[in-house]
Amino acid sequence: MSLNHTFKQEWLAEIVEIAKEAGDVIMHVYESADFGIEAKSDDSPVTAADIASHEAIVAKLAQLTPDIPVMSEEAADIAWDERRHWQQYWLIDPLDGTKEFIKRNGEFTVNIAFIDNGRAVAGVVYAPVLDKCYYGALDIGAWLATAHQVYDLNTQAVSVPIEPRVVGSRSHVSPGLEKYLVELGAHSMTSIGSSLKFCLLAEGEAEIYPRLGLTSEWDTAAAQAVLESAGGLVINYETGLPLDYNQKENILNPYFIATAKHWPSKQ
Repeated sequence: MSLNHTFKQEWLAEIVEIAKEAGDVIMHVYESADFGIEAKSDDSPVTAADIASHEAIVAKLAQLTPDIPVMSEEAADIAWDERRHWQQYWLIDPLDGTKEFIKRNGEFTVNIAFIDNGRAVAGVVYAPVLDKCYYGALDIGAWLATAHQVYDLNTQAVSVPIEPRVVGSRSHVSPGLEKYLVELGAHSMTSIGSSLKFCLLAEGEAEIYPRLGLTSEWDTAAAQAVLESAGGLVINYETGLPLDYNQKENILNPYFIATAKHWPSKQ
């Protein structure tokens, strides 16, 4: 049975357009003088762009699939007693990399994922400043669209380096990462914001993304779908099983390791 049997292939193009429209909304705020920065209860920042993007995506998804629920970072207060019964839903991060947005370094994305029975089966990651849109669905494929070309990530040739290229967070450094890198051995390291770390793996520009620190499910779902649709892996660091979604009341992810298709999974 196809893993994404409930995801309609024509939805992929629709959510690409929704992500790009949200990106336009974000850029309108990005190019303004005032972001309207506030602090959430966990002290993480939220801006007018986060909220505007959330509202734009939710409205469009309600038109596309009115019977499928939506969970967003900006509207995450959904009771577990309700959410635990969801078999399919949209999981979005309207602006992944708010800290990078505030720094104006361009390393932020719009993330939209479709979850089916705990699995991220389709996703779009759009970086509006970079004008790069990564999208894919399991059993369908994965692509990168730029202003000039569309690349098939499943067929793109990759030159495999002798030493792995590792990507890590620009704004969130975890204590366990140093130990992991020592055990990994010789490697090169690049820091980049948001879910673009997964996308570098999907694109063949890096081999390993170890995340030995806290993330939330909306941080990873869309990019995991893209990477796995391109042949890569995202696995629980402790169990070696694929990262799953909506399987517990807590929306925090376990530590995980993401690897490109051309590099063996390592724990």
